[in-house]
Amino acid sequence: MNRKLIIRLGLTAGAVFVLAYAASPLLAARSLIQAARTGDEKALERQVDFPAFRASLKDELNARMMVEMRKDRRLADSGLSGLGMLLAPALVGGAVDAFVTPQAISMMVQEGRAPKPEVTRQEPPEAKSENKRVRQSWGYRDLDTFAVTLTRDDRPDEQVALLMKRRNLFGWKLAGIDLGAPE
Repeated sequence: MNRKLIIRLGLTAGAVFVLAYAASPLLAARSLIQAARTGDEKALERQVDFPAFRASLKDELNARMMVEMRKDRRLADSGLSGLGMLLAPALVGGAVDAFVTPQAISMMVQEGRAPKPEVTRQEPPEAKSENKRVRQSWGYRDLDTFAVTLTRDDRPDEQVALLMKRRNLFGWKLAGIDLGAPE
């Protein structure tokens, strides 16, 4: 009798561990989304690895800018694309360092979009509308990376994936972003 009880308790403990291990990113992602929607800066500061997130956003925006510069025939024909490719990372780096704050992450989650690679050009603010609903899909990318993909109803082809990285057995922090394939 005692042996069966010990085996059942062991199996139950193992099942609880696996369930908690698998569900921990869901709880962390829900907490991050909730903090972003309510604008809770302190909670966002606890849930975001800002240096890693900034580095990831810089990489994504630099890659996008390089693709755009290669596509722009005017820059390629004038020889300025090489100069632009040299200067772009510095411009993007400074802009990202200034931009990535708890408020900016909150805005990204609420609007379902990331900043455009055009650092110097400012677009006019869009009027808030109820038809611009942001949908979320969640899933593992690998054992230590969990993605919350945000898609706007009015722009279904544009997606922003917030990448949460495992920090310990059950802890997760927002540490990266995937802006999708450049157009």
